[in-house]
Amino acid sequence: MLLYALTVFLSAFLLFAVQPIVAKAILPWFGGTSAVWSACMLFFQAALLLGYGYAHWLHHSLPARKQTLLHIAALAVSLTTLPIVPGSHWRTVAAGLPALRILALLSVTVGLPYFLLASTSPLLQAWYARNHKAGMPYRLFALSNLASLLALVGYPLLIEPNLSNRWQAWIWSGAYAAFAVCCGFAAWRAAAHPAAEFTAPQLDAHAAVPANAPWSVRLLWLPLAASASILLLSVTNHLTQDIAAIPFLWILPLSVYLLSFILCFDSPRFYYRPLFVPLLIAALAFLAYRIWPAKQELFWPFVDLTMRPAILWTAVALFICCMVCHGELSRLKPHPRYLTGFYVTVALGGAIGGLFVGLLAPSVFSGYYEFPIGLGLCAAVVLWVLVRDLLRFSIWWRLAGSAVLAILLGGYLWALSSIARQMVEGYLVAVRNFYGQLRVMDNGDPARDPYASRILVHGTINHGAQFHSAEYRRQPVTYFCPESGIGRAMQAFESAPRRVGMLGMGCGTIAAYGRPGDTLRIYEINPLIPVLARRWFTYLEDTPAKVEVVLGDGRLSLESEPGQRFDLLIMDAFSGDSVPVHLITREALATYFRHLKPGGILAINTTNRYLDLNPVVERGATSFGKVALAYPYDSEMGDAVCFSCDWALIMDRATLGRHPELARDANLLRPHTDFRTWTDDFSNMLQILR
Repeated sequence: MLLYALTVFLSAFLLFAVQPIVAKAILPWFGGTSAVWSACMLFFQAALLLGYGYAHWLHHSLPARKQTLLHIAALAVSLTTLPIVPGSHWRTVAAGLPALRILALLSVTVGLPYFLLASTSPLLQAWYARNHKAGMPYRLFALSNLASLLALVGYPLLIEPNLSNRWQAWIWSGAYAAFAVCCGFAAWRAAAHPAAEFTAPQLDAHAAVPANAPWSVRLLWLPLAASASILLLSVTNHLTQDIAAIPFLWILPLSVYLLSFILCFDSPRFYYRPLFVPLLIAALAFLAYRIWPAKQELFWPFVDLTMRPAILWTAVALFICCMVCHGELSRLKPHPRYLTGFYVTVALGGAIGGLFVGLLAPSVFSGYYEFPIGLGLCAAVVLWVLVRDLLRFSIWWRLAGSAVLAILLGGYLWALSSIARQMVEGYLVAVRNFYGQLRVMDNGDPARDPYASRILVHGTINHGAQFHSAEYRRQPVTYFCPESGIGRAMQAFESAPRRVGMLGMGCGTIAAYGRPGDTLRIYEINPLIPVLARRWFTYLEDTPAKVEVVLGDGRLSLESEPGQRFDLLIMDAFSGDSVPVHLITREALATYFRHLKPGGILAINTTNRYLDLNPVVERGATSFGKVALAYPYDSEMGDAVCFSCDWALIMDRATLGRHPELARDANLLRPHTDFRTWTDDFSNMLQILR
């Protein structure tokens, strides 16, 4: 048992550890956006499903000795793909979504090792059940989820802060080689051990199905797994976009999801239906309330939840939903003889949920409709399970129970449909793509309110505004006021035509600084942004400056271009909910400085409620012998024109000498000697959390 447990634990730990290791390594090569992470998750989900399918086929199609020989041979071949260091030839500067290239890179770099790691848990459980008639193979599944949870939590806390990307890849490769030896030895022992007869004691007393589950039960496995997966990803989006744009917040829902797997498959006593089903009703109601756009108009005990309680209660509600879904899955699990097929179905449900939320929803929906759909699916499938169990009672109990459950479900689905409609009501336009949801809205009545404005919102982040009144219509506002750090930088180059570069368009507010003879070159990765900026705002149309728009990742575009000789290069990409780390590394700064004229200035919008970017900026500037000035600006209470914001300006000391006015009201960033300079090979987001 110890050998099986060690091998399963190691395989699950490596399975989850490799995901952030490889994804982070290739992030700077493909734009550093959520599209890269989504493509990586698609690969890992597909490889997990294939691994489970391979385990099912191997266990049911070949005799024990041939299973062992084939699996050991596959393990040996996988060692030839080590180390998992992606080759630089995969890097691309092409604009667009490089999803296919990412999938190909991952297939070549980690495809076979990941495939074999994914197959380990179900395969070893099947071998263990075959050779130990009184064993509990499903506890190995709980152990694998515990290892996954430890890898997930350990990466940002221990691995990322202490190891560069290359060292992470090499250490993981060494650990995988050790796993291959353990797994090969376990396979050899399993084939040599005489097979035991499958007996009823392997089933727990709470089992709700016969040994060979009928199709009516198998049809429940898929939606139970899919609904939990959809809710996991939907809650993650909700937490990071509607509550707090905090990096690592995605770890919390995934940890809750894995914890429910651990508890439900370790022992049936952790899932007590009479307790969790009533809690599920409360959890579904709370989550529906959280995503209700009009909830502030209704009295509710949770109406004034601040950020931390909102995160806590949302995580608790997700835990309850996952406990019910996975608890019912555990109740419906088959005899261990059929466990590989069970795991294939569960993996398929998880993959379907991931594909629905990660790829289909952003392409088809204009709002985050997958959340109410996931809630409705969870409610419906649990009702399906409960109605199925009512068949054990008399006809009157069946009719009464089914009627009550149907009324509750119908009312809940009606409420969810109303919530989905309200998600896009009140906006001039609401659109979505791979990079998130964009909405344009009017704030205030232009006929009555002199500060009535039009706002571009990305998630919960204000990405720019324009006032309707003639006084402010063509003025730089919000984060770009003349009193801000960027306003000070623009004023430093007033005496001559300016050439200004900018990463991140927003609604085009920076164009308000444009003058005849100026050139403004804007790099924007989201193709919807320029469309909305020109359709609903007039900054780009009104400016007398020449405007050039380059679609694609700003850093990759600049790396492929000849020197642009900018007077000022502006970085406005760090105030949102997905911080592109690759845009602020030492290698990125080297690219930016190459495009500046002698005496040019690099301006970085460091406004962020949850991250302190000043140490990163200072270390990067110091590594090139430059100085970094911080410009914190606190707007007066009620100021609707200028927002509180933080900017940092990086320049040569000679430039600061020629423009002494830039030192007024600025803080010279002091050296952070205990802070490691960020590079493409190393970054530590945890260290800059406020």
